[in-house]
Amino acid sequence: MSDIASYSSREHLRDGSPVEVRALRPEDEANMLAALDQTSAQSLQRRFFAMKRHFSDKERAFFMEVDFRNHVALVVQAAQAGRDIIVGGGRYVVFAPGRAEMAFVVIDAWQGRGVGSILMDHLGRIAGDAGLNELTAEVLPENRAMLAVFGKFGFRPAARSDPQAVHLALRLGQANR
Repeated sequence: MSDIASYSSREHLRDGSPVEVRALRPEDEANMLAALDQTSAQSLQRRFFAMKRHFSDKERAFFMEVDFRNHVALVVQAAQAGRDIIVGGGRYVVFAPGRAEMAFVVIDAWQGRGVGSILMDHLGRIAGDAGLNELTAEVLPENRAMLAVFGKFGFRPAARSDPQAVHLALRLGQANR
């Protein structure tokens, strides 16, 4: 496991709210599930491409057991009602040498405040530092907010394997940061 496993950075959202961007930890599982409970069915469908409320043990293990080399996951944590909660998360998973696929989810109450952009910025820098050459993402066409985030960072449409999704790709080193 790399030192990315202890990654942490303080940021401010567009509205000035302070947040911490940090590496996902094994003890975050309950808070991750709580965040998903605060996420609408539509948002979950946009993330998982299916109506998803429950996860198998195998799926939970995949999402929580990251090696911070081929599977990097960050969360955004914020204070709410006197306690810290996870308001969003993002990850990339290496699927071929030098190439990784990205995915994000932000709970509904925190959407539109810059959480996705912050995650993209941090994950993009980590991926570049790790020597990755290309990041990809599959986004449903109706998920305009996520398409805008990826577009802001220089992702462009690429060949599609799934006609129901927009396939995006970014050659690292060409990002519009």
